[in-house]
Amino acid sequence: MTQIEHLNITVPNIDEAIKFIQIVAPDFKVRKDEKPLSSYRWAHIGNDEYYFALQEPHIGSEADKPRKTYKNYGVNHIALVVDDISKIENELVKAGYKRSIETPTEKYRKRLYFFDNFGFEWELVEYTSENPSEKYLYE
Repeated sequence: MTQIEHLNITVPNIDEAIKFIQIVAPDFKVRKDEKPLSSYRWAHIGNDEYYFALQEPHIGSEADKPRKTYKNYGVNHIALVVDDISKIENELVKAGYKRSIETPTEKYRKRLYFFDNFGFEWELVEYTSENPSEKYLYE
């Protein structure tokens, strides 16, 4: 089976990105955090198998515009399967993160969409079935 091993994302503030990720993926730990003297800071946050590769913009570069999901080229959202979506939702709201779209009630999964403070949209999914034909709603 093919699996996603990591996502590499350039972010304006690595510490803020780590804060958000540690709420939505509490089992993820900072695996490495480096700031070479002549380069940009980068960090890997994840578990033993999967991780996010975060990096600051390259030295001397500036972001052109704020990111707009579904309008700019690039990632529209990042989806994670989580164990306790209600707990994560409460922690995200408490930390001041903004909701994105509303989702329909489904029999075999719960979904939430939130924006981090950089404008990246995150989809969080909790499945209540292991059966692939029940997990996904394509109506």
